[in-house]
Amino acid sequence: MTHIKTLFIALLAGMILFECGTADSKESKQAELDKYKAELAELQDKIRTLEEEISAANPDSQEIGQEVLVTSIDATPSLFYHQIEVRGAVESRRNVMISAETMGRIEKINVDEGEFVKKGQVLIELDADMLRNSIAEVETSIELAAIVFERQKNLWDQNIGTEIQYLQAKNNKETLERRLATLKSQLSQYIVTAPFSGTIDDIPARVGEMAQPGFPLIRVLNHQDMYIKGDVSEAYLGRFKADDRVEVFFPIQDLRFKSSISSVSKVINVENRTFVVEVALPPASDFVYQPNQVVILNMTDYVNEKAISVPTRLIQTDGDGKYVYVVDKDGSKNVARKARIVTGLSFNSKTEILEGLSGNEKVIDEGFRDVSNGSEVKLLTANL
Repeated sequence: MTHIKTLFIALLAGMILFECGTADSKESKQAELDKYKAELAELQDKIRTLEEEISAANPDSQEIGQEVLVTSIDATPSLFYHQIEVRGAVESRRNVMISAETMGRIEKINVDEGEFVKKGQVLIELDADMLRNSIAEVETSIELAAIVFERQKNLWDQNIGTEIQYLQAKNNKETLERRLATLKSQLSQYIVTAPFSGTIDDIPARVGEMAQPGFPLIRVLNHQDMYIKGDVSEAYLGRFKADDRVEVFFPIQDLRFKSSISSVSKVINVENRTFVVEVALPPASDFVYQPNQVVILNMTDYVNEKAISVPTRLIQTDGDGKYVYVVDKDGSKNVARKARIVTGLSFNSKTEILEGLSGNEKVIDEGFRDVSNGSEVKLLTANL
């Protein structure tokens, strides 16, 4: 039994070590592949040299110097563009969590979640009985002050009484009116209203709880003023501007459509070294989307309308750098020639060639791994 346990532990440890070794090896696989490709290219050149030497020594050999069947593509200038993928999210300028302006006990909640409300509609009422009583007292005092003022004014108009009595009556009335206005303004703080028309999304408040400034009471959402916000690395600063076209992808709905950049931030976020781009959204009636939903933005950061580009898979590397094979003439024969190149950006399995091709070459496509520099080739299909 002890032997079985020991064997099990050993097997488990071996599996863990194997998995760790597998994870570590993934990082070096690409480098190893590039190394083998370079070695293969060198071997092909050596094989070609030996074939030529053997062919010269044995002209009757039928296997040496046979044509390699290949196809080619024209390296003519055409449109090339590069895109970056940016993770964004749906945002709303009218998605707010409303709190009370003053402290008070929640007395009444007048709406339910999912209900549509209009701007100014009363949503929540706080207990304001003491304030209402004060307002009633002041209103009563104003009634008396108004009567006193009118009578004092009539007497003053008849030159009866003193001016100071008239002014005191007037001041008392106006002071009470200003106090009433202040109390009514304070009373409005005990009533929570909708800042805009929209839908009640969430009501964390409960009747009987104490509300205070900053305490979330109710969320109101309007779907008519929503947009996509994306954080773009500062490495791409200056490459995007308003009205640039953007491909938008909603992974949840598996939905793609084209839109445009509505604004580009001029400030770099010091925390993640990014700047913000805003992308326009179609009306919410077109399809369902919600705030904070994940969106993928494909943004074009480079365009060359007359670029020379080739399929990335055709580019090989050896000790001297990168190259592709092109079809060249050696008298009446077609031969493969190694064309040294300088590459630019790669996108959609194509790579821009900055140097090395003039634009009128035929780049070997099918069969490019079967040729070496100087190999005689036969074009099966050209200009694919």
